[in-house]
Amino acid sequence: MAADSKKNSDPRESKFYVTAVERAISVLSAFDSSHRHLSMSQLSELTGLDISAIQRFTYTLTTLGYLRRDPGTKKFEVSPRLLNFAHLYLAANETLSKAMPYLQRLADETEEIVNLSVLDGTDMILVSRIITRHAINPNIQVGSHMPAFCTASGLAWLAELSEEQINDVLRSSTLKAYTQYTETRIDKIFQRVQEVQKVGYAFTQEEYRLGGVSTAGAICDRVGKVQGSISVTVATPRWNQKTDPKRYADLLLATCSAISNN
Repeated sequence: MAADSKKNSDPRESKFYVTAVERAISVLSAFDSSHRHLSMSQLSELTGLDISAIQRFTYTLTTLGYLRRDPGTKKFEVSPRLLNFAHLYLAANETLSKAMPYLQRLADETEEIVNLSVLDGTDMILVSRIITRHAINPNIQVGSHMPAFCTASGLAWLAELSEEQINDVLRSSTLKAYTQYTETRIDKIFQRVQEVQKVGYAFTQEEYRLGGVSTAGAICDRVGKVQGSISVTVATPRWNQKTDPKRYADLLLATCSAISNN
């Protein structure tokens, strides 16, 4: 019983958990597209930390170069140095690192947007995005979060997981309708994942955002563990329902296979 209690306890209660690190990250996480420039009082309100703590964390993060302060407004903003972490993530992952030239080749061949995403909880996080002359959804940028359950990249990733893992993600997801085409019934979503497992790729049309059709496939490491999802997104008016489904599926499957087997 004692062992079970210890196993199920909150990890944050561990003696190894450093609260100061959590708080520093909460300060950085307060910045987003709706909060680009924040004062100390705004940071305090968003993080729940008192002004004294905000002063210490902003001073440290500014000294380290992760925040910048406008001398006129006294407000803070994140600095480009944070991009180092995105680079480190890609560089430290062998599969994702070697995927980059293949993504560029796929973008050149299709002349469409190519995305590389990874699962974080119930969301797919965009870690690389190659823009072509047929760019759509300009607000989606590296670092953007998208729900796994209704995106091609998410369905492709889920198809590489065990049944238990798939159910865990779906049960933890907020299954809301982003468009009139979003499938929110958990049993139907699970069936879609099973279909992806059979054919090797995922396909969605205007389920997360209107105006786009996405085809995605998963890339795996040498032991078969999923490392990322590659998707190609085409604007709906340019999508040819007769020829494009097979064309993009074939291109994606070939690209994913080349990366996974390299």
